[in-house]
Amino acid sequence: MGSKAGAAPPYPSAARISDSPCYSQYTASLKCLEEFSSDKSKCQEHFDVYKECKKKEREARLERNKSRSLFS
Repeated sequence: MGSKAGAAPPYPSAARISDSPCYSQYTASLKCLEEFSSDKSKCQEHFDVYKECKKKEREARLERNKSRSLFS
């Protein structure tokens, strides 16, 4: 299962995390970890916000895919 160099990923949003609508939450959680020397307990709120964003992003993607047909 190799992939060609330079080939586009199957889903445009899978290309880069920066393409995600949750990118700001992602970077905020990383900055928090940097600020608190990787003390995860102090960044839990950031993790929760990012997790919720990713959940909503996934639900929206599943909803969009409901209207697609594999045979069209």
